[in-house]
Amino acid sequence: MSFVPPPYPYERLDGLRARASQHEGGAIDCSIGTPVDAPPPAVVEELARAIGDRGYPASAGSPDYRAACAAWMQRRFDVALSHDSVAACVGTKEFVGTLAGYLHLRSPERDTVLYPQISYPTYAMGATLSRLRAVPVTMVNGRLDLDSINPTDVARALVLWSNSPSNPTGALDDLETVAHWGRRHGVLVASDECYAEFTWNGRPRTILEHGSEGVIAVHSISKRSNLAGLRAGFYAGDSDTVEFLRSVRQHAGFMVPGPVQAAVAVAYGDDDHVEVQRSIYRERLELIGSALNEFGVDAPFPDGSFYLWCSKEGMDGWALATLLAEVSGLIVSPGDLYGPAGAAYARVAVVQPTERLSLAASRLRSH
Repeated sequence: MSFVPPPYPYERLDGLRARASQHEGGAIDCSIGTPVDAPPPAVVEELARAIGDRGYPASAGSPDYRAACAAWMQRRFDVALSHDSVAACVGTKEFVGTLAGYLHLRSPERDTVLYPQISYPTYAMGATLSRLRAVPVTMVNGRLDLDSINPTDVARALVLWSNSPSNPTGALDDLETVAHWGRRHGVLVASDECYAEFTWNGRPRTILEHGSEGVIAVHSISKRSNLAGLRAGFYAGDSDTVEFLRSVRQHAGFMVPGPVQAAVAVAYGDDDHVEVQRSIYRERLELIGSALNEFGVDAPFPDGSFYLWCSKEGMDGWALATLLAEVSGLIVSPGDLYGPAGAAYARVAVVQPTERLSLAASRLRSH
């Protein structure tokens, strides 16, 4: 039987959109984590100049691009990386979706992707697209329960994905423990850290603080600098793995356009705009979280990310999403989009302009 792709998760929300759109002033779409705020002007100016390499760019990224990524890692995490241990990717989603297939070429005796049971759907879909096994790992208090993994699955594992801060829960994992577990079992750990700049409980963390052997960190410019449309990020860490992936990916033609690389290098060189964005997201999380709590929805402030992971007693995620659409015009994501274990929750992405979120809050408070 031929492969039939499942419905794309966010295409399942059309009914919610219809309900939310009935409000005067329209719907307020908080279902997808797409930043809407302006990127740094200097980045836009650099992109408009389009002076980056107009020929075929190197798949690994230009020296300037990799240097900018490495310099940011040094400033933000106090982690020193050689440029050879950093490489570009065309947005991190494509990297997440293709990593397992490439690793399988190197280790054909292994066929399993381990990933958080409540998580971004592409970890599991990347395994499916590569005809590999996707095995969810139980979460306890927002952290991977590594002891729960079946030894047979450990022996077959190509990679263990971690995601901290988590999409959708906002939880922080123990990256040191995750890194040590991977090394002990000979399993590569891929740490998706694209929300690291929006860590609220303490400082931002990376798995590379605990050494690079057997681990890679994956970062994106999309959330950090409101540049999702540029499709640019990087992966860094274990030098043998980075070199293998660089070599394979160049055969597939994965290349970040030269002008985009030049603009992203500017973005990674500036931290001031991120501090401004942090303040904006914190204000929005507090605004909507307070209104939801007053409405009887449990919406705790996250440890990281710009998501509220919400629940209401007696309702599953779809019922809660329907209620919020009808009452406030908010379109949110039911939790089962992130795995069956998330079925009792809904995710609110506070990415709409503050005035639109204020409108949603006022609608909630009027009930």
